[in-house]
Amino acid sequence: MLTLANSDLRLELLDPTTDRARLGPRFCWGGSLWQVHDRHAGPVLTGPEWPKPDPSAWNSQGLPESFRHRTRDGRPLTWQGAEGVALGAGALALDAAGGVTVTRACQWRVAAHADRLVFETDQEAAGRNYALRREIGLTGRTVRSATRLTNRGLAPLHLEWFCHPFFALTDGVIDATLPEGSGLPENPGFALAGRAFTQKRRFAHEQDGHLDFLRLPAGGNLAVRLTHPVLTHVDFETSFAPSECLVWGNSNTFSIEPYQVLDLAPGQTQEWSLRYTFGPVF
Repeated sequence: MLTLANSDLRLELLDPTTDRARLGPRFCWGGSLWQVHDRHAGPVLTGPEWPKPDPSAWNSQGLPESFRHRTRDGRPLTWQGAEGVALGAGALALDAAGGVTVTRACQWRVAAHADRLVFETDQEAAGRNYALRREIGLTGRTVRSATRLTNRGLAPLHLEWFCHPFFALTDGVIDATLPEGSGLPENPGFALAGRAFTQKRRFAHEQDGHLDFLRLPAGGNLAVRLTHPVLTHVDFETSFAPSECLVWGNSNTFSIEPYQVLDLAPGQTQEWSLRYTFGPVF
């Protein structure tokens, strides 16, 4: 693994070359943040299979991000016939069982600096040609994930991106403060009263959970404050207004997932970032 540290936190990131057993077609390989360690409290992030040391590549843990190669209902986004591409992972194909596999991985260039790690790659596959830069920075107790995507092809590049942060539960549940004007449909898992987001019950096991769609105020960036079992809080914010936002949890973790629809004309570049601030230990 790759590490980035200061006097407050130590970050563990998956190495796109040596940690491939923990990577797959779902999440971007460069800049995949596996764990954040507080100097005094230890690991502060979880995952769907937590505390297993080697969760599946599909579930992962920490703060992964994804360029979707298919929509949620299965429609292809970055496929051309039998070949696809997951930006930041590599060229894709279907195996005999119909599962998606990475057939030709991205080649990432990694540069280490005192306060950041920079990951860069470019690839041409499935009729797409792109360059991708990921930067993970650490300042005090704040982690910043910044992405720059360039369409180097001759045709428009259309896809979806989302992040899937896995926050720790406190006594089996999460509480969060959402932006003013947020909404949530009636459901069996979560509740929203004003800005206060809560769980209606503790989920019993890994397969017990709930997923729903959060309605955010139009045009506003996402900013959330979450509870934590050993820290005063965790703040999470985006530099963009999400196109949609999911909330999901099971017995091991909770995730709030902002999405973006990306439409890049030939030669166009788009940049965005996420910020996580980890409050001090109680």
